[in-house]
Amino acid sequence: MVQTWQRGGYEVSTDPGRLNLPVIHGFLRTAYWSEGIPLDIVERAVAGSLNFGLYEAEDQLGYARVVTDCTTFAWLCDVFVLETARGQGLGRWLIGCVIAHPGLQGLRRWMLATADAQALYRDFGFEVPAEPERLMARQIKDIYKGAAQDRAGGTAGAASRR
Repeated sequence: MVQTWQRGGYEVSTDPGRLNLPVIHGFLRTAYWSEGIPLDIVERAVAGSLNFGLYEAEDQLGYARVVTDCTTFAWLCDVFVLETARGQGLGRWLIGCVIAHPGLQGLRRWMLATADAQALYRDFGFEVPAEPERLMARQIKDIYKGAAQDRAGGTAGAASRR
């Protein structure tokens, strides 16, 4: 079921038909956390997630996605507001809409990763884990840079990830 929130001339919507993939990909391919991400990877990530688009009329200004089972766990990721729309509290409002989504209530654990927005997320109850030694991660740095090389006919990226 599509959810929408309105504030002034802005709207947050979970309608997947409104998402502007060129805008999303355009931002994510230059973001520090997903630099070089190919369009097909963005398309697959969007298809497997609960997506939140931030709009002014039909123009997409921001985005957030949640990877979740809608029962116990959610991973909040790929959150952004385009630079031209920043400074109006839209990012804070977008996160508030995500947290308020009816299908995401009662989850045992929410997680995210950020290099520069800890203060924003703290306002929504996120904190450094009390027992970080219990958490583990498997991460392949610069995987998208290698994927771009692989698509261009190179094999070095594939060999270095094995």
